[in-house]
Amino acid sequence: MLGEALFKRRISLERKRTERSNTPFLLMLLEAGQCQSPESSRKAIFNVSSALLSATRETDVIGWYKDQNILGVIFTELVIYDKNSLLGTMLGRVSGILRDSLTFEQFSQISISFHLFPDKWDGDINQRPSNPTLYPDLSMRDNPTRLLAISKRAMDILGSALLLTILAPIFVIIALAIKLTSKGPVLFRQQRIGQHGKPFQFLKFRSMYTDNDPTAHREYVLKLINGEAHCHANSRDKDYGGVYKIAEDKRITRLGVFLRRSSLDELPQFLNVLCGQMSLVGPRPALGYEVAAYHTWHRRRLLEVKPGITGLWQVSGRCRLQFDEMVRLDLRYAKTWSPWLDIKILLRTPRAVLSGAGAY
Repeated sequence: MLGEALFKRRISLERKRTERSNTPFLLMLLEAGQCQSPESSRKAIFNVSSALLSATRETDVIGWYKDQNILGVIFTELVIYDKNSLLGTMLGRVSGILRDSLTFEQFSQISISFHLFPDKWDGDINQRPSNPTLYPDLSMRDNPTRLLAISKRAMDILGSALLLTILAPIFVIIALAIKLTSKGPVLFRQQRIGQHGKPFQFLKFRSMYTDNDPTAHREYVLKLINGEAHCHANSRDKDYGGVYKIAEDKRITRLGVFLRRSSLDELPQFLNVLCGQMSLVGPRPALGYEVAAYHTWHRRRLLEVKPGITGLWQVSGRCRLQFDEMVRLDLRYAKTWSPWLDIKILLRTPRAVLSGAGAY
């Protein structure tokens, strides 16, 4: 039976395998109830481990999810026709094994939960699509220690507060320009998906006409995620082969074209950073229908770090990159993150903004 560190490592490896192959596996967690004495709980959980070791297949993996407290079993090589039927069958089988090995009191205190990977993510942005505690490698990674995570949040608070103060006059000018050139609110508010699938209200300066139809954007995004989007050639980006974006979007106002190319429409997101919903540096926050269309491995960009205003892919090509390349850059950033990397990306951002290349 594997120890906690090795078992969680195995969960991570199995999850990455299933992200590539889409071959499912089932994680079962068993925990002794809190009503028992510590000694009774330990005895019950060890009886459970002995029973499972003698009843599971060679391809299954048993170990401590939480040392001496929560036992885990990874069931691989599954053929799944119906999720509910599978879970019902597994629960019945495990319950039968435990009844033969535990006293009635011990059995009644055992809590059993099942988690099927890849987990089901739908387009409902009011539900968190994944349980972050089931991704132990995100907390086991050597890079972001608690101290480094605190330093990143400190950079976010200080940086966003300072920039909001300095840029206050520009906020006023942009707000007046928006009100004078088109009808509608100054700020555009939209629900986006944050880290671990938690929705939040995303802010931008409004660059579109009100009451526009998002159908064209939705269709293009789905094609982009599936690698089927057309690369639009244009005079500013012709040396790079064009951009993966709706280059001439009729929903955008004349002022909005300028705001987008200069990235001035993004300035209100410093408020999102100050509130802790975003970071200065990280993946761009996704829309609900984008997340629903993600391939399994794309989801990691929502699990690894908070979404950001700028990021590695923004300073590496912006909309000139295909979607899979964007995701790979986001994952590379998450894997190699450090305060110094954030500083380097932030220093490269003004050049990317001023060049306007790949921005629409």
